[in-house]
Amino acid sequence: MPSVMNIKNEDIENRKKCGNYTISIIECSTYSAFYANLFAKAGFKVVGVSTNPHTLKLLRKGRAPFFSKGGMELRKFQREGDLITTSNPREAASESDIIIISGQPSIDRKGKPDYSLLTKICKDVGMGLQKGSLVIFISSTGPGVIEGRMREILETTSGFKAGRDFGIACSPIQTNSLQRDKKIFASSRIVGANDASSLRAASLVLSKIMPKIITVSGIKAAEAINIFQNLKRETNTALGNELALLCEKFKIDLAEALDVASLDNAFQLPRPGLVRNLTREDFYLIQEEAENVNSNLRLSSLAKKINDDIADYAFRLVRDALKISGKTVRRTKISILGVSNLIDAKETPSPLIRNIINLFKRKVRRVQIYDPFFSQKELLELGIESGKLSSVVEKTDCVVILVGHSKFKRLNLNKIKFLAKKSPALVDISLMLDPAKAEKSGFVYRGLGRGVWTK
Repeated sequence: MPSVMNIKNEDIENRKKCGNYTISIIECSTYSAFYANLFAKAGFKVVGVSTNPHTLKLLRKGRAPFFSKGGMELRKFQREGDLITTSNPREAASESDIIIISGQPSIDRKGKPDYSLLTKICKDVGMGLQKGSLVIFISSTGPGVIEGRMREILETTSGFKAGRDFGIACSPIQTNSLQRDKKIFASSRIVGANDASSLRAASLVLSKIMPKIITVSGIKAAEAINIFQNLKRETNTALGNELALLCEKFKIDLAEALDVASLDNAFQLPRPGLVRNLTREDFYLIQEEAENVNSNLRLSSLAKKINDDIADYAFRLVRDALKISGKTVRRTKISILGVSNLIDAKETPSPLIRNIINLFKRKVRRVQIYDPFFSQKELLELGIESGKLSSVVEKTDCVVILVGHSKFKRLNLNKIKFLAKKSPALVDISLMLDPAKAEKSGFVYRGLGRGVWTK
């Protein structure tokens, strides 16, 4: 094969030589914007593609939903001409040596994956695909989806044969490494392909922005391993949640057990809490493929149920705390702190967090939200009533810490107690605050796994 499929290390050993190759990022959004940023930094010519007008506008400005550091550099690379943006995937593919496809499947209300976006992307890319190009999927997909239907679409629309006329590889985004640029650099990356040329070329290109490449036997293996990691996270969180409920019954503090366990790597305990959105999406992706081969994900399904029940349990903690405060749930104002899908970063609230918010809205008089990583306008666009911290907690009956941003460790509980109504409650789902300090400040305290409250 010509061009990128015969690429050697010396061909991209410095920024000047990297500039001989063009990489397009198809559906360049929050996570895949990192790729645009990092490849441009390495010296490649980068084309950022988005068919969403709003996302494209933000991409061109280097603003949210992209992380601030990446946004600043995106603007820099645009000024220097190393990054251009477009809404035309076909045109971008026709001008690129390497095409990175990042369109994520969505999940419908019945928990079924919808690959329509990825299907459309592959059709557009196929119509512009040039012989000798390399296509790398970084989407999370069910095992077999890429080497099956997506490969077929690319071949049909392009008239080329994968592995002979163009390369195809898979290196799914690993969701535990997406919070900051430095975490992207610090993480290893799984790469799979069904032919040696595609695997070698994809590994070499990705090695320019990743410190360690781990190759696997094929595309299906790469898809599966990525999802297996998230299934493990879901299962660990379920165990953490189950232990948390047990600690409350035993009248002990799970936080103490976690602190002790952290002193010995051989004795690690899983943390309880809320499941991230991408973790849950991956469950649905593999569930569908498991059903196709007549397999049943018994443990993972049980873990999902345990984690879903946390929404109801959070409300039960609120109801119990309000009862001790002598208040009726229906007449109360609830202040929720933290709704981002990521701790210490901005990401659209997950369905589980939205379920908790909607549950509270149905049960109480008023719900207000504060998250330091979102503006009031951004939350309002998501249908969430918000405000500054002081206004959100003013005249509140109960403060709920839902997502444990590190800033919340420095909350002035005495000031919040002063702003709140008489006998306020504080419910900590994130294990952020010391129960004794909360009670000393005058709150009726409840916390997930914190079975040491005294009131």
